[in-house]
Amino acid sequence: MKILLTGANGYIGRRLLPILVMQGHEVICLIRDKRRIEIEEKLVEKVQFYEADLLKPEQLQDFPQDIEAAYYLVHSLGSSSKSFQQMEKDTAQNFVEGINKTNCQHIIYLSGISNDDSLSKHLSSRKNAETILANANASLTVLRAAIIIGSGGASFEIIRDLVEKLPIMVAPKWLRTRCQPIAVRNVINYLSGIIGKKESYGKIYDIGGPDILTYKEMLLIFAEVRGLRRYILTLPVLTPRLSTYWLHLVTATSYKIASSLVDSMKNEVIVENEGIEDIVPQELIMYSEAVKLAFDRIAQNEVVSSWKDAFASSKINPELMEFVKVPTYGCYVDKRTTTFERDRLEVLQNIWKIGGNRGWYYWNFLWKLRGYMDKAVGGVGLRRGRRSHDQLVAGDSLDFWRVLVADKKEGRLLLFAEMKLPGEAWLEFKISKEGGKNKITQTATFRPQGLFGRLYWYSIYFFHEFIFNGMMNSIVNYQEKERESVVTR
Repeated sequence: MKILLTGANGYIGRRLLPILVMQGHEVICLIRDKRRIEIEEKLVEKVQFYEADLLKPEQLQDFPQDIEAAYYLVHSLGSSSKSFQQMEKDTAQNFVEGINKTNCQHIIYLSGISNDDSLSKHLSSRKNAETILANANASLTVLRAAIIIGSGGASFEIIRDLVEKLPIMVAPKWLRTRCQPIAVRNVINYLSGIIGKKESYGKIYDIGGPDILTYKEMLLIFAEVRGLRRYILTLPVLTPRLSTYWLHLVTATSYKIASSLVDSMKNEVIVENEGIEDIVPQELIMYSEAVKLAFDRIAQNEVVSSWKDAFASSKINPELMEFVKVPTYGCYVDKRTTTFERDRLEVLQNIWKIGGNRGWYYWNFLWKLRGYMDKAVGGVGLRRGRRSHDQLVAGDSLDFWRVLVADKKEGRLLLFAEMKLPGEAWLEFKISKEGGKNKITQTATFRPQGLFGRLYWYSIYFFHEFIFNGMMNSIVNYQEKERESVVTR
């Protein structure tokens, strides 16, 4: 079967893609920038890419015609609370207009459980997208999921932050709300198994795991799995706004996502629309076992995808991916170079392992301080870490940076800053040859906004002199004396 897969570089899409290929399907990935997705070499011949932005109808003129089914795995949760509902509406409508030009017979949409009468803005938006998709010529199957538990998932990482950082939690009353979490591999099995099943056409199914738990119970079970003792006190006095600030400051999530999540946590997400278990039978994984499986993935450095890597969780403009060359006009530049005798691959590996658990090689406490300061003013801070301890691809989040270019063959890594700044900043590492010797070039570029941006650059110039020079030299000379932890954040 020929399938169109939207959101192929998202948390679910990256995991679903190889499964569909292994099932013998021919997959076309609708993606804004194919440089942002990395797939195994054995899959390349069976996967095509269609570059387009669903928010830009003019880019959808060449919509693939001969597809038989399509997955709609698109959402705008991380966008501004004032705009994400309209964005999700426009995206769904543009998708329907494109799909109606094709031979598609079946659309599968991964939505959220929305059985309450009074829904949050997030769940209302998802439900509205269902209505729009149902107007397509192709038959629609909706899978409404509860909280998805898996390595790299937003819910998993938020719970992990709360449990591992807070021995005692004074938490909002929404911790008493019930939900039915589901393991990510059960979600993938449902998605891959329902394709083409005519008995599912026009149906809505809720999907959840075997446990019905309160959020408080989920935190305590997570702590038990990790061998931690935690105490939780719920207070009714924490308003939604205070709850949002609490979640944002304690966890790696952005303020925008925290706001949407807090709004949604008033709604119980319990399975009511059953029936998919008869069409796609499988053994559902207990919540505690799903947590264990997630940590097995992390320990083996096999986190396939992370919610943090989606542009929806970022303030970055996707068009910045086109800045293969960093802008120079109106910019301040700190450029440093040095030659080295060491093996090129060893230095390259040090560059590719920057950030996360390893840190930034020199005066790491100042990098952490900068992360705390950024978090305090609503920025992303350092808590996003990195998806893998030694792999980077374009689009990955890396602490408070976003990877724009990760080309090992050319020896080039280009990062774009996502911390709160009075301007835009890039950090680039490049290894080249000069006079028969290896040379590393480290370039920090800052494009200020207004007078405050210029004052900001000069205020930190003194620190750059020490930090950037020390970082470059440490990258060249750093050697692993013992096996580092591969647990990624």
